[in-house]
Amino acid sequence: MQQVQSLVRALSILNALAESDDGMTLTEIAQQVKLPPSTAHRLLTTMQHERYVSFDGERTLWFVGVQAFSVGNAFTKNRNLSQIARPYMRALMEDSGETVNLAVADGGEVIFLSQVECRKMMRALVTPGRRALMHCSGVGKALLAFLPEAELKSVVAKHGLPKITERTLVSEGALEKDLERSRKRGYALDDEEHAVGLRCVAGVVRDETGSPIAALSLSGPAARIPNDHIEQLGLKVRRVCADLSREYGGMPV
Repeated sequence: MQQVQSLVRALSILNALAESDDGMTLTEIAQQVKLPPSTAHRLLTTMQHERYVSFDGERTLWFVGVQAFSVGNAFTKNRNLSQIARPYMRALMEDSGETVNLAVADGGEVIFLSQVECRKMMRALVTPGRRALMHCSGVGKALLAFLPEAELKSVVAKHGLPKITERTLVSEGALEKDLERSRKRGYALDDEEHAVGLRCVAGVVRDETGSPIAALSLSGPAARIPNDHIEQLGLKVRRVCADLSREYGGMPV
């Protein structure tokens, strides 16, 4: 694919500035993007005229400008999570062989937005719009694990911890220990807690502040997701959630 060299160079400079919290000198920019200082300066002054970068003369530092923020903000207003997530969900289904779900928190519950079904005869089907309690679902526990403590307590206070199956966690202590494990490994596990014979491995999608905005899960029969497969599937989910977060404009951790 043919590229416009000056545009690629200018975007490289913007990317370098975006990754710097304290601004950059001309020399630092030129070294990072591998350009002669004269070329970097020419591009910077052009972008400064269009307000994509700004210059602090006292400290001789360059920063991202207000117009770059305006362009980025336009993306955040128009992005569609379900649409952006679809190819990632399909790739995860192909890689894992299991059904993939996308869900968001709503009123202390989770609501499923979309699903990519696996090709196997036995699979878990969830229609868009269906709701589930957070404490016993994979997507719900993934979101709970990364919510502020006050929000977690609010969810428990509103919905309680009702027993859905024999494996459902029904005490706050047991749930907190499980959520702590989820935080450490980067994914949550629904171990037949929502439906007998069904296991789900889930991770979170984050926004530009690093806050969880959605969750992706792999779900399938417990017989196809034995204990020795959980970590492998969890790492797949965590990696795809990080990639999707970046595509959405978020900050994976």
